[in-house]
Amino acid sequence: MNYTLHQLYVFLKVAQNKSITKAAVELHLTQPAVSIQLRNFQEQFEFPLTEVIGRKLYITDFGQEIAIAAEKVLSEVEAINYKTLAYKGELSGRLKISIVSTGKYVMPYFLSDFLKQHPGVDLILDVTNKRQVLESLEHNEVDFSLVSVLPDAIQIEKVELLPNALYMMVNASQTFDKKNYDVSILEELAVIYREEGSGTRYIMEKFIENNNLNVPKKFELTGNEAVKQAVLAGLGCSIMPLIGVKNELNNGSLQIVPVKGLPIKSNWNLIWLKGKKFSPVANAYLQFIQNEKERIIADSFQWIEEKNKKGIIQLK
Repeated sequence: MNYTLHQLYVFLKVAQNKSITKAAVELHLTQPAVSIQLRNFQEQFEFPLTEVIGRKLYITDFGQEIAIAAEKVLSEVEAINYKTLAYKGELSGRLKISIVSTGKYVMPYFLSDFLKQHPGVDLILDVTNKRQVLESLEHNEVDFSLVSVLPDAIQIEKVELLPNALYMMVNASQTFDKKNYDVSILEELAVIYREEGSGTRYIMEKFIENNNLNVPKKFELTGNEAVKQAVLAGLGCSIMPLIGVKNELNNGSLQIVPVKGLPIKSNWNLIWLKGKKFSPVANAYLQFIQNEKERIIADSFQWIEEKNKKGIIQLK
C-alpha cells in the first residue's frame, strides 16, 4: 500500500463530515480534488470505504475502522512535529478554546500577539452558543472558554477580560427622540431573540422577566449576525452587546434607544475547569493573558470603556 498522509487526512475529513463537499470546504480544496484523493485512497483497499445511497454519502463499517486508524496515525505525526519544535526550544502544541458567538468580536484580539510570538502553536477555536460552550468545557474538551454569563453548575476559575454591555438596538431610520423610555416600550415592538442556549438570550429573557413584561410579538434567529441583520432590515428591536455593533453605530445604520434599566452590564470572562492540569501551551497562554490583558484592552477596546462611562452613544 502506498497511500500518503495527505490521503489519510482527506479521507478522515470526508468520514467526519460524511460529505465530500463539506470536507472540501474544510480542507480549502475543490470538490473534484477531494474526490480524486478519495478515489486514489479507495483503490488501495479491496473493501469499500464509502457508499452512496440516493444522494447521501455513508461511511461503511470498514471505512469507520480506517477512519479511526487514520486519526491515530495523524495524531502521532502531529506529535512528532510538536516534539521537533520543542527540541528546537519553540513552544508547540494545540490551544483549544470554545467561545460564545458574540465572543468572536473579543477573542481574536487576545490571541493575535500570542500566536505571532509562538508560530508552533495550532489554534482550535470553536464559535458556538453558550450551551455548547459549557458542554465542551465540562467534558474537558477545551483548555479555555469565553463567556459573559458564568456557569452555576461547573466549578471554574476565571480571568475577567473586559466589560460587556447590552443595549436596545433599532434601525436608525426609526424615530425614537425621547431621552429615556420606560421598559414597557418592549411590549409595543417586535422583539428579536437569539436561539435557545444563547447567553445573550438568557440575559435578555431575565431582563424581560424581572420587569414583568409581556412581549406579544417576537422572532427567534440563530446567531448574533442574523439578529443584527434583522434589526438593520427593520424587522424589530433587540437587546444586543455593544461590542458587536461598533461599525453599524459608526456608519449610522443602527441606533441605541435609551431605556430605563439598560444597559445590562456583565463581563467577558476567560474560564477554565477548576484544578485543570494545563498543557505547556495552555499554561503559556494563561500567563500571556495575565501579563498582557491591560495592554490589549487599552489598544483595542478603549472605546467600549469610554462609551460605557458616558452611558450613551454616538460613536466616532
